[in-house]
Amino acid sequence: MMDILQIVLSESFWAASLRIATPLIFGVLGALLCERAGVLNLGIEGIFVVGAMSGWMAVWLGAGLWGGVLVAAFAGALFGLIHAILTVPLGLSQHVSGLGVTLFATSASYFAYRTALPNVTSPPRIEPFGALDIPILSDLPFLGPVLFQQTALTWLAILMVAIVWYVLNRTALGVAIKAVGDNPASIDAQGLSVYGLRIGAVVAGSALMALGGAFLTMSAFDAFFFGMVNGRGWICIALVIFASWRPGKALLGALLFGAFDALQVRLQTEVGAFLPSQVFLAAPFVLSIIALVIAARSADYPRALLTPWFKGQR
Repeated sequence: MMDILQIVLSESFWAASLRIATPLIFGVLGALLCERAGVLNLGIEGIFVVGAMSGWMAVWLGAGLWGGVLVAAFAGALFGLIHAILTVPLGLSQHVSGLGVTLFATSASYFAYRTALPNVTSPPRIEPFGALDIPILSDLPFLGPVLFQQTALTWLAILMVAIVWYVLNRTALGVAIKAVGDNPASIDAQGLSVYGLRIGAVVAGSALMALGGAFLTMSAFDAFFFGMVNGRGWICIALVIFASWRPGKALLGALLFGAFDALQVRLQTEVGAFLPSQVFLAAPFVLSIIALVIAARSADYPRALLTPWFKGQR
């Protein structure tokens, strides 16, 4: 027990937790934005994959790191647009469309990878984002290693939490997005475009999701390989419910899962000889499910989520 307490109180543990949480922060914010507008986006897993592959590929081809970030965001937005067109004006099943986008995006990413690198057995390496070293702040006890020695994409994720919160809670656009997810008829009655708001939210949310994938290849690792997303998109869908569709709680949920994951890695070295490794690998997901069940009982979900709306409908 004392060893676990020492792990949880260590700087390296919380620094690792924030790194692990970063792609989830992007993904949860993206899913939250979609669902606030009334659209469930189960394409998130595939959008993670296409963001990881396209961002890495762009950097490998010479676009630069920030160029790769923009390419990843554009690729995610493109697949988000496909999902939005199918589910908003056409009113098709959001579940089926989302799963179709996941399959399409994942397959397209692997196809593009194999087409560009047909004879490569191991993926080429890129120079990823390095940890920022902020003078004075990086030397602060505890906060220095945890916050001020992260990469630029981690800081971008934290900044996006503040931006999404501000847009949703302090702007007319945010009020309209939340209203279109609760009562689209009221938005139509005010002369605003229900289709435009929902499509815009899905496209913007999908761009954010793709940045979660880009983090994996351009910050956490330095290459793209199959299976690297490893279910993070599905975790983000669950974390949105845990967060009650609020950006601040979304950050908390992502950090909580990151802490569970960082803890299981460290526990394997402490008691791994007594328990199978699968127990530790499953632990973050089991703990997340427990937290989700507790939080979901009081979740205030968007009232028009999953409900298609058509012009002239009353």
